[in-house]
This record gives sequence, C-alpha cells and structure tokens, in this order.
Amino acid sequence: MSAALRRSLDALVLALLLACAPACAVLRAPVERPASATVVYDVTQLNPVTISGLLVPTTTQEIIDAVTRCAGPVSIGGSRHSMGGQTATTGALQIDMRDFDRILSFDSVRRIITVQAGIRWRQIQERIDKANLSVKIMQSYSNFTVGGSLSVNAHGRYVGFGPLVSSVRSIEMVLAHGARVVASRDSNANLFYGAIGGYGALGVITEATLDLAENIHVKRENAVMPVSAYRAYFLEHVRDSTAVIFHNADLYPDDFETVRAVSFVRTTDPLTEKERLVPLGQSYRLNRFAGWVVSEWPFGNGIRRRIVDPWRFRGTLVEWRNYEASLDAAELEPASRSRSTYVLQEYFVPIDRFEEFVPAMRAIFRRHRVNVINVSIRHALPDTATLLSWAPREVFAFVVYYKQATDTSSQREVGVWTRELIDASLSLGGSYYLPYQLHATETQFLRAYPRAPEFFALKKRVDPTNKFRNMLWDKYYAR
Repeated sequence: MSAALRRSLDALVLALLLACAPACAVLRAPVERPASATVVYDVTQLNPVTISGLLVPTTTQEIIDAVTRCAGPVSIGGSRHSMGGQTATTGALQIDMRDFDRILSFDSVRRIITVQAGIRWRQIQERIDKANLSVKIMQSYSNFTVGGSLSVNAHGRYVGFGPLVSSVRSIEMVLAHGARVVASRDSNANLFYGAIGGYGALGVITEATLDLAENIHVKRENAVMPVSAYRAYFLEHVRDSTAVIFHNADLYPDDFETVRAVSFVRTTDPLTEKERLVPLGQSYRLNRFAGWVVSEWPFGNGIRRRIVDPWRFRGTLVEWRNYEASLDAAELEPASRSRSTYVLQEYFVPIDRFEEFVPAMRAIFRRHRVNVINVSIRHALPDTATLLSWAPREVFAFVVYYKQATDTSSQREVGVWTRELIDASLSLGGSYYLPYQLHATETQFLRAYPRAPEFFALKKRVDPTNKFRNMLWDKYYAR
C-alpha cells in the first residue's frame, strides 16, 4: 500500500470514528452500582464485599471512638481505586475517609501542607495553586485520597524521585487501642515506614504533612523509537535531567516493539493551555469511544498508533505543572463494567534488566491473548526504608492497562498469566505492586517483599488482635 493511500485511509477511518461517536451506545455516562451500606466495590466492580457497617467520619475523635468500640475487623477506604479488596473484608466496619478532608495548615513560604487523610489531591491542588505551588509527588490522576496514596506508597511520572514516602514529613495515626500517634523519620519511625505502603494493616492514617514544589510552565516533548533503544534514550536524556518534570513511555501493543517517550520539560515559553487545572465535570465521551475502538476493533491498536496518537501529540503544548498533575480518572471510566472491565497491574524491574523483561512480558501476553490497551513505562529511584518497599533498588515500572471479561473463567485465566508475569519479574530481581488483584501466591508475595516478616512482627505488636483487616491481609498476613 502506498504512503499516500495509507494516509487517505487513515484520514477516512478517523473521520468515520468522529462522525459515528455521538451516536454510539458506548458513549453513555459511566454506570455505577447503587450505593449500599452493606456491600462495597472497588473501581473494577470485580470484588463486592459485604460489610457490617459504614462509618463516614469528619473528626479524629469519631475514628478513635469507633476503633476503640469495635473489636474488629476494621477496614479503611478512600476513593476505592485499589483493585483487589484492599479497602474491605467481609463483616468489617469500613471507615470511609472521603469526608475527612480538611486542610489543617498551609505554609506557602516553607512549602509545607498538613491535611486530613481523606482529602483528595485535587482539593489540595485547588488550594496551593493560588500560591503557585504544586504537589511534589503523586499519582497521574488527582481523584485519589492522600491516605490511600500513602497506604500504597504511590508514585507517578515524576523524574528524579522514588515513591511518595520521600515527600512526606510526618503522619498521624490512630492505632488499634485508640491511641493517637505521630510518626516521622525521627519519631516512631517504625510506624512511619510501616504504615506508608502498609495498606491499612497498622492503623488509620488520619493526617499527613507533605512537602510541596514550585508550580511552573512545562512543555511536552515526545519521540517514537524501537523499545530496544529506550533505555539508552532514557539514561541519556531523562534520568539525570533537572529540566524534565514528568516522563513516561507508552509501549504499543500488540507487537510491543515500539515506544513513544513523553516528557514534560521546564520552560519559560508562553502557555498554549491557559487553564491552571483540568476542568472538572468533563464528559470524556470520545475517550471512552477511543478505548472501545482500541480494545474491541480488530485493528484498534493500529488505529491508535497510526491515527489517534499522532493527532493527540500534534503541535506544541505548554501548560502549568498543576494542569498536568490534575488529570481526572473519569477519562478512563468505561460506559459499563458489567461484562468486561478495565484493570491495572504493575511490575518493577531493575533498570539494567529492562531488555530482558520486555520480551518475557511480550511472550506471556501473546500466549494468553491478553487484551492489553497500554503499557506505560515509568522510573523510580530506590526506597530502602519502607518495610514493604516495591523499589529497594532503582527500577523501571511497567504499568499494564488491560481489559478482561468479568466471568469466573476469565478471572481464573487472568490469574494464570498474572502469576507468570510476577515470576518473570522476580527472576530478574524485580517485584510487583500490591494494590491490584490478589492473584500472587504467598511464595511470590514473600519473594517480592522480603521484609514482610518484619512488617508482620510490627503488626503483631501494635495490633495484637488483628483488628485492622482487608482482603489483602486476609490472604497474606502470617499470623
């Protein structure tokens, strides 16, 4: 096929996509299950959990009273974007933290903010943007609660950093017997490094004091290359750069041979995007339609790579750092999750083993015909302090975004290839991330998190009756 004919066909396909989009059933608003005081769901809708009660506190004293009165189990929930029951367990009192969301203090000169743990990152951004400050480290999306992010020790696309813990000054917790404790690197350090990344096993994180950064203009740069060239590109142009603020690389399915490396670089150029934060309440109808095309059409990934992404990355984009950090997870939400659902997984591989992991991952995806939508490659510096560190050494993170059916056999099949990917990562000295579906064996968990026995010993000291529980710890906690 000639290049001219291919471009003509591409333009025709894009025109058809845009023309039919408003009429497609897939563009309905997202479907959510009815709220219930007895059943809670995570974002995938795959893990309904029947609970005994729901507490929605607005004060620390309410949390203390509830924890003191309740013999257990007690679970802690935020935005519920974890994907394997990490916020609930059967018969628990769930503490829903989303109304526990005040800003307690803000020092714009010292660039420090103290917040209640149920606050969402977006709420912080709305406050600090007025002082031209930005969150130092967070996920790519701003919908999550601070407490939830601390509990998973989250990371994002920030260059020159590891996980969230490195930007935390201190936390306050409520322990199993109702005590209110402040933990930091210098005081109650065992709780600080246990609770951050501890998935609610040690107590309720109620407050956090965080470091902030300057809000600046950032300019988008991108380059397409073979995946075999990416590590050298990253080491030369990104890793040690003081100009690059955000970076990731998208590894294109189905051949997984090509990446698009995307950086947002400090600049003094004038803004092309005038908004300071991503506007709330957008419909994202075309995003849903594009997701449906990529995941359901026979040549959907080719359309994305040859049409959609070149269109998305056309021209110059200069925006505020806060704008890029205030993305809304609603852009990922499908019209329905009843028959199929979108799910994440994440694997961490030492940077010098990058070229070995990619072909192993590719072979597993092809063997099991996994409906991969995207693999986003991130980078993180080591975290040697937290007890459940997912990056005790410098790593590349492979964030796998895929679509699966919700029937029982499909869920079993996902478990098979997930364990194969975990083994592939472990064989290279890597790890996997715990906020997702609980397919890993106990042996895999202990290999990935070798300090887990130390973490469990701490839990036994501060929570001897195992009051704080969820499905993650129901599976892996060695009592």
